[in-house]
Amino acid sequence: MKTKMNPVKYMLLAVLCFLWAFPLIWAIITAFRPASMATKFSFEWHFTLENIRQVFNAAPFLQYGVNTLIVVVGILAVQLFTVTLGAYALARINFAGKKLVMALIMMQIIIPADILILPNYQTLKAAGLIDSRLGIMVPYFASSMGLLLLRQAFKNVPNAIVDAARIDGATILQTLKYIFIPCSKAAYVSFAICSISTHWNNFLWPMIVINSPEKRPLTMGLVLFAKANESGPMWALVTSATLLVMFPLLIMFCVFQKQFVSSFVTSGIK
Repeated sequence: MKTKMNPVKYMLLAVLCFLWAFPLIWAIITAFRPASMATKFSFEWHFTLENIRQVFNAAPFLQYGVNTLIVVVGILAVQLFTVTLGAYALARINFAGKKLVMALIMMQIIIPADILILPNYQTLKAAGLIDSRLGIMVPYFASSMGLLLLRQAFKNVPNAIVDAARIDGATILQTLKYIFIPCSKAAYVSFAICSISTHWNNFLWPMIVINSPEKRPLTMGLVLFAKANESGPMWALVTSATLLVMFPLLIMFCVFQKQFVSSFVTSGIK
């Protein structure tokens, strides 16, 4: 039997959705309006690509994009390797101190990452990795969230399939390659989306590590347009640059949203 929702709840939900989407809608409209109309309330919309052109002329956004892509792909590649092996150990291997390891992983999720900025910086400085793309990547080569997500996915793999593979003489690496990884595609997609979006939008850590302009990621490039000039912030350029940064993430999420949602629905700490 279907239950009808109160019209007031529908209206409240619609208002909340509008409030959530309003900044994005305003950014899209402002990005493609003349700069003189950026802060004016008007239903007139004179479409223009001049703001996008000025963004590319004002800063090397293509170079920033390449730097961001190198950092994001490098972090994800190493994370997939480390979390796969770690998740398999936590899900399928019994060893002393397993519960303690799980507790430490949970603590790492709870503790804010910003607390580790100073020790991470000191470590990278001693290793000579300051002002390098590798310096941005190294602190994120392991992921506690990825460990928990893949651990649960590996625990959901039927034991009968794993036992059959072992009877046929499959090694641990072979069972990982042909059984666990294919059966956990949704979890991998979800983790990849989270990892990419997190490090694509990361600003604080690259700002601390990077000094050279040619090594800046996209988020640091946005600061050039967020700075105020004599007449105030350049909102048309700010919104245009912001759309350029966020557009790849929106496309990625729209393509993989089904796998993303299904993975988190079926996941849980057991």
